[in-house]
Amino acid sequence: MKYQIVDFLKNALSEDIGRGDLARSLIDKNATAIIRAKSEGVVAGIEYIKHLSELADVKFDFYFRDSDFYKHGDIILEIYGNAKDILSIERTMLNILQHASGIASNAYEFVKLTDGKLNILDTRKTKPGLRVFEKYAAACGGVTNHRLGLDDCLMLKDTHLALFNSIEEAVKTARENIPFTTKIEIEAETVEMAIEAMQAGADIVMCDNMSFEEIKKVVNYRNENHKGILLEASGNVTLENIKNYVQTGIDAVSSGAIIHQATFKDFSMKMKG
Repeated sequence: MKYQIVDFLKNALSEDIGRGDLARSLIDKNATAIIRAKSEGVVAGIEYIKHLSELADVKFDFYFRDSDFYKHGDIILEIYGNAKDILSIERTMLNILQHASGIASNAYEFVKLTDGKLNILDTRKTKPGLRVFEKYAAACGGVTNHRLGLDDCLMLKDTHLALFNSIEEAVKTARENIPFTTKIEIEAETVEMAIEAMQAGADIVMCDNMSFEEIKKVVNYRNENHKGILLEASGNVTLENIKNYVQTGIDAVSSGAIIHQATFKDFSMKMKG
């Protein structure tokens, strides 16, 4: 993971610094800075920030680790080095900390509401170029990462299934063409589709935008006939309705809102001179 983080940081610094920080020629003195929380939640992004010492001539003291809870006023970390180096990485550090902590804090709210009785999954609905970063932040909040990409489990959605005569044909074709160890997940929009997917030999069935009563029917059928198949629910899952899914007996719930509805947390950097 280290090389991914370093590459990520190089791109982030290049984006912000461009041809060079114009303030660097104005300042040349050693300094210390602190990053303080102006919000509360679950911290994330520390694992990324600490690698900035490899790209900039600075050192850090960290007072929190990723997944720790923090409160308003807490000092998250201190930075030591030449003031020009600290200032050049300021916005990159804050963007990482604010964005990642926002996702982690939002993820934690989903997990807290289900009290560990449901496996909460994120989705591929991430900002382009930020998938690994955003999914890392979600994991810091306690959710489980779903697929990282199209090469990670085969999910056959309505757009795939429309090209086959039946779900059985789609699953059979998939088994003949994908690696032996790869699981197949079928997106089902109705109870009948879910039953067909289970009978066809799917490893995972997603109940897509089904009502809670429909999900219960799928769960009951699975429990009576295909106990080894995993069931996932998805579609408009929010903090407001997440508790309802616990009562259905579903194995997991996936929600894009964990990431795309998260908001930046507030942190600030102050120089100590």
